[in-house]
Amino acid sequence: MGPGPSDVHPQVLAAQARPTVGHLDPLFLAMMDELKQLLQYAFQTSNAMTIAVSAPGSAGMETCFVNLVEPGEKVIICRNGVFGDRMRQNVERCGGIAVCVDNAWGEPVSPANVEQALRAHPDARFLAFVHAETSTGALSDARTLCALARQYDCLSIVDAVTSLGGVELRVDEWGIDAIYAGSQKCLSCVPGLSPVSFSEQAVEKIQQRKSPVQSWFLDQSLVMGYWSGSGKRSYHHTAPVNSLYALHEALRLLAAEGLEQAWQRHRTMHNILADGLTNLGLKFVVAAPYRLPQLNSIYIPAGVNDAALRSALLSEYNLEIGAGLGELAGKAWRVGLMGYGARRENVALCIQALTEQLSLR
Repeated sequence: MGPGPSDVHPQVLAAQARPTVGHLDPLFLAMMDELKQLLQYAFQTSNAMTIAVSAPGSAGMETCFVNLVEPGEKVIICRNGVFGDRMRQNVERCGGIAVCVDNAWGEPVSPANVEQALRAHPDARFLAFVHAETSTGALSDARTLCALARQYDCLSIVDAVTSLGGVELRVDEWGIDAIYAGSQKCLSCVPGLSPVSFSEQAVEKIQQRKSPVQSWFLDQSLVMGYWSGSGKRSYHHTAPVNSLYALHEALRLLAAEGLEQAWQRHRTMHNILADGLTNLGLKFVVAAPYRLPQLNSIYIPAGVNDAALRSALLSEYNLEIGAGLGELAGKAWRVGLMGYGARRENVALCIQALTEQLSLR
């Protein structure tokens, strides 16, 4: 019950153990086509350029930035936690100009502050933000932020690593141009893959680049020749075959449950957990309207040894919760309710374990 990787569904583990076939085998290519359709469902998009990058979510982040941002281009970066600042670092490594809009840790991105920055920088080409900030548990209003990007003629780049499959996310309806996620959070798949999707406008921007993409491996103009279902597939790299089996099964399970039902399950489990934590006198970092159901940041009570309590949970209850990151290091715990892990028995165990351990300290 940490911030990821989450528990992996037994059927996903079983899928990963299937015999390895060649990454150009007709059977495997047919599965890739199905996987692409399942990803489009999870993202709620018809984007043709929707694939799984053969690397974790951090590579999905880099995929979006290195393909879209060229030297000298200005990007409005929203920072309200650790991962917003990683966006800044990506922009600067691309030779772009990062204009940072900061909000306090635990708060969502402020649309008013973003609009102020967009007005002050009419030459900005992109707006980038984290939908679900894993370091704090804050959920930002992606629909409103993407509408602002369109209003000011910017492309939007969205981090959905922790949000995909756990909270409402509608790529096409909200006008998201580039988005990346991770396999190991609410999809309850093994770590190591990053679903990404690019709108037609984003693809056009990539095709019109004046300079080559600085990463050969992440250059989407090369990768799409492998993922494209039309004509002969071009060899790009040896795909992680068994990990893609696992992702296919995880997405199949998500589709079988239903996307909106999965969103509601996360919310229901969060409400039960929140009631239990509140009854213990624990306080949330994030105000109720902006809390992620799948990532619950709670302040560590005064006098409680952070590392000792988490160690006791792991050794005595086989239960993992996460430590705080960045400004919240040593000040907060991060309790995950992600994917297959968002179950009543997990919530009950967490409340029982914290009740018993806090009474001893």
